Amino acid sequence: MSENVTDAAAPAAKRGKTPTWLVATIAGIVGLFYAYAVWNAIGNLVATVQVFSDAGVALNALGWFIWIFAAVFPLVVWGGAFAIGYRRAPHELLLVMLTGLALVAVFWLNVVAYTTLNSASFLA
Repeated sequence: MSENVTDAAAPAAKRGKTPTWLVATIAGIVGLFYAYAVWNAIGNLVATVQVFSDAGVALNALGWFIWIFAAVFPLVVWGGAFAIGYRRAPHELLLVMLTGLALVAVFWLNVVAYTTLNSASFLA
């Protein structure tokens, strides 16, 4: 019985740690897509504030919260995906990072749909 436990643990012990450069490369390349989501949210915040100020109105607290959270959410998801995947095999890290990116994409579509359909609720 103890041989089975030792045999099962042997591949895990022999499997080396993923090199730091590979973890940084995967996290950095996928992180560029997360950064694009942040940049897009900030750009939409600036455009929304400019359009509303040209019309003589301002964003209320809900509007500021939604756009700021839309900019912060990708950073939080990237950090969570990195924390989950950085000690795993490279392909598993990539899958976790891409899953987080898919979550950010779905969230972004929800933000765009909500702000498009309910833009009057953001006015002060």
